[in-house]
Amino acid sequence: MTGTGVRKGRDRGQVAIEYIGFLPILLIVALGAVQLGLIAYTAQQAGTAARTGARSASLEGPYEADCRAAVSSLLTVTGCPASYGADEVTVTATVQIPSLVPGWEFDPAVKTATMPRDH
Repeated sequence: MTGTGVRKGRDRGQVAIEYIGFLPILLIVALGAVQLGLIAYTAQQAGTAARTGARSASLEGPYEADCRAAVSSLLTVTGCPASYGADEVTVTATVQIPSLVPGWEFDPAVKTATMPRDH
């Protein structure tokens, strides 16, 4: 009987096979979306570290320790140098972007903040 909606025996697993074939693509897209979120989060944390370090340096505090403490423990601050001007201090925070997939390498997030010096 053809045209009655009854499937032939050999067509049974076709949908499962097609799904298994498409699953790696879905996984890569999902990992890419999570990685983009992680990049944005790291950039936000680098900005927070720079502002905290600049605020601490303007008050002549331990700016590098404060800069490092301002980020999540999941992230690594690789640098937090300060440069002093006559009336201001600038701190540049560099935070390494973690990678979810081995082989995906990213440049670090670099953010700068300037605060007036408190004399």
